[in-house]
Amino acid sequence: MDSSFKTIGFIGGGQMAEAMIRGLLSAGLVKAENIMVAEPAAARRDHLIDRYGVVCTQDPAGLCGGSEVLVVAVKPQLARSVLDQYRPLVGADHLVVSIMAGIPLRILAEAFTAPVRLIRAMPNTPALVLAGATAYSANPSATDRDRALAAALFSAVGTCVEVQESLLDAVTGLSGSGPGYVFTFIEALIDGGVLAGLPRPVAEQRVVQTVLGSAKLALESGEHPAVLKGRVTSPGGTTIAGLHVLEEAGLRGMVMSAVEAATERSRELGE
Repeated sequence: MDSSFKTIGFIGGGQMAEAMIRGLLSAGLVKAENIMVAEPAAARRDHLIDRYGVVCTQDPAGLCGGSEVLVVAVKPQLARSVLDQYRPLVGADHLVVSIMAGIPLRILAEAFTAPVRLIRAMPNTPALVLAGATAYSANPSATDRDRALAAALFSAVGTCVEVQESLLDAVTGLSGSGPGYVFTFIEALIDGGVLAGLPRPVAEQRVVQTVLGSAKLALESGEHPAVLKGRVTSPGGTTIAGLHVLEEAGLRGMVMSAVEAATERSRELGE
């Protein structure tokens, strides 16, 4: 099935939109002159034009008239005010892809006057380096080609999977917010290295490489994390001593509660 884009427009030209533009161009899914971005900030418009050669505008009518796919890439708090500008301009000939956290398909559908084919997606910030993890859901009006386009779009910035919409809040709490948890853990590991006597630059390099290598090992080996953990945990050794402290502090429970809290906040945003 054809998953190339004739024309695509971005409502919002922030970092995530830029990541998707870079991914689309790198994958050869669309030409730069067929990408249009509606962005109010002049500095961002200039940056996107200079770096990627895309077309930028401040005109909603021009964006909708020149795009078969519209990607809504604004903060969820701005959803109502931004979508009101597009309400009479979006029709059945558009596929609308939203990456706004917590905004359900039902609310998105109500934002437009005509029935619209919709994809709701939750990418995460590693998409900025084309290593994102995205999940998406489609409304009943979306076609198989629409799903193929969504898969191609998000595969261009990492990996993606289609899920039931009821699972997207949990995806938001896990992989959407997950980079924040991982960066906090990275920061704590670095401080631990400094506490143990390492110069901070050395600690930073060791920690980032360790986290990267561990994730790569887990991904490519396909083995359960418990198995991989067991291989580095010798009887009476250093790793088990450190793990004992983490278990006493309740690390697992805190991480699980963090995902649960972020999931609930995602649900609140959609109410």
